[in-house]
Amino acid sequence: MRNFREVLDSDTIQVFDGAMGTMLYSKGIYINRSYDELNLVAPDLVREVHAEYVRAGADIIETNTYSATAHKLQPYGLEANLREINIRAARIAREAAGNRVFVAGAVGPLGLRIEPYGPTSFDEAKEMFTAQVSALLEGGVDLFVLETFSDLSEMHQAIRAVQELCDLPIVAQVTIQIDGNTVFGATPEMFTSQLDEWGADVIGLNCGVGPAIVLNAIEKMRPFTTRKLSAQPNAGLPRDVQGRQFYMCSPEYMAEYSRRIIQAGARFVGGCCGTTPAHIKMIADAIRQFSPRTQQVTVGDQVKVAVHDLKPPDVTVVPPEERSNWSRKIARGEFVTTCEVLPPKGCDPQKTLDSIRLLKTAGVDGVNIPDGPRAQTRMGAMATAILVEREIGIESVLHYCCRDRNLLGMMSDLLGAAALGLRNLLLITGDPPKMGPYPDATAVFDIDAIGLTNMVNKLNHGLDLGNNPTGKPTAFSIGVGVNPGAVNMDEEIKRFEWKIEAGAEYAITQPVFDTEQLREFLKRIEHCRIPIVAGIWPLVSFRNAEFLHNEVPGVRVTPSIMERMRVASTISKEAGRDEGLKIARECLLEVRDLIQGVQVSAPFGNVKYALEVFEVLPEFSAKKEDAAPVIG
Repeated sequence: MRNFREVLDSDTIQVFDGAMGTMLYSKGIYINRSYDELNLVAPDLVREVHAEYVRAGADIIETNTYSATAHKLQPYGLEANLREINIRAARIAREAAGNRVFVAGAVGPLGLRIEPYGPTSFDEAKEMFTAQVSALLEGGVDLFVLETFSDLSEMHQAIRAVQELCDLPIVAQVTIQIDGNTVFGATPEMFTSQLDEWGADVIGLNCGVGPAIVLNAIEKMRPFTTRKLSAQPNAGLPRDVQGRQFYMCSPEYMAEYSRRIIQAGARFVGGCCGTTPAHIKMIADAIRQFSPRTQQVTVGDQVKVAVHDLKPPDVTVVPPEERSNWSRKIARGEFVTTCEVLPPKGCDPQKTLDSIRLLKTAGVDGVNIPDGPRAQTRMGAMATAILVEREIGIESVLHYCCRDRNLLGMMSDLLGAAALGLRNLLLITGDPPKMGPYPDATAVFDIDAIGLTNMVNKLNHGLDLGNNPTGKPTAFSIGVGVNPGAVNMDEEIKRFEWKIEAGAEYAITQPVFDTEQLREFLKRIEHCRIPIVAGIWPLVSFRNAEFLHNEVPGVRVTPSIMERMRVASTISKEAGRDEGLKIARECLLEVRDLIQGVQVSAPFGNVKYALEVFEVLPEFSAKKEDAAPVIG
């Protein structure tokens, strides 16, 4: 079993389970009895609830011990069973969790007032918490969740109890009211700073209110701590319907707010009162774009990614060497070549297909088909890729973006692409519509490139995004984009790491004009290196260079290259083109030994111009000589 501190040291998103009481009530256990006693008298029922949350996608489940302290057990005559109840609760949860899911010892408030608001002293409160924490430790928990506290002084005693007994991580969660403050008036800024000072490893909110109010509070908390934040809101506020209490937030609503809460800075999400496995499943599915669920393994200095229990037992995953010629060459460490050609503007593909035939004749490995680049209107990339493979017989590398499609649409597209024989994908988020000629068009962005990579990786293992079996697995070669010239390089590398965790097998860069910048980038990703295919763009004019530098996101043309293009373009159009070709060849030769492939763009669809870049490679110049007619 992993140490939970490894999770704290990473930037992954973790999903807590939902309500235990709500589920037990729905299974016929009335509220006039001790739910904690069920650990002794109905362990199968408790285990069943835990198992439902594990199947729903929870990464952390909490023991059924929220009220398992002496004072709260006393009204049921169970205080003498405190130790047995807590030990058994931890072991039941462990049985349901297996080796993949963490077990958190749940500790709630004592149910009495401590000084200065009541007669119970701080030390007495700590002793009561110590009794419960000690038993949960004996049961084998991985961490502690101190939840639903309103009184910070009481929370402090619970933290002290854990810290004096062990060094397991502590998730300290406060409950707030509609105004965002605790019942004692502590503001999010105040209790966050205080819990940070006391050494809580994760600071969060649970119960009390619904996700909208929790989101507002998380936004206020984030600037006041560097520790991880958590949020487990109720499924809204309960409503009385003919004498019964109902929580009205749907799983979809909770999932949407979980995404917003993560974007606001939380790294742990889940649910409290009123939430069920249906809510947790929707939350788990919604947040996968932020944190793929694959296991990272370090071998030497290299970070490898192992898919962990990702496929149904009767599925045979197609190895990369057998997916396509493109995938085989990448898997074997061979150099690959591809040319990026835009899809046709209209419904007649003939001109585009004729140009691509030149690539096959020249021996280029594949043709990259962009998906709505710069938010322009063109023939669909998938339709173009199918025409290319069927009519020309050269492999396509299909760019597929998540800008225009929701989750269901993308799932359908990808299954259809697999059925039609497409194998090579480059997964990208997509340029926003405001970049193109239709700025009022809407973008979907249900997930980004990280989530899309996770989706395709699951399909390759016979599962849909919700972990439901799809039958025969797909056999996609999974590529992603990367930008060595990103303004925020730390963020770019973090996202690159997540893409690799999600299942990326190779990456294609934005056009490279600054070769030193690429070298520095490659040094920074040595810990998570996958095959890198460098993008090369042969400039055709100074105006073309200006456009790329100023209007294409992620592309930086160096001042020296800009000046070379300016000088050449003032001489003539042909001189500008020749200088652009010279620059492209220089860039390719400078990085040839650092990369595993090259993607040369065909400016304005000019494939012949792109092919002139390839000729600088020894293998291509040899092919050209072999193909030359014999004169004699």
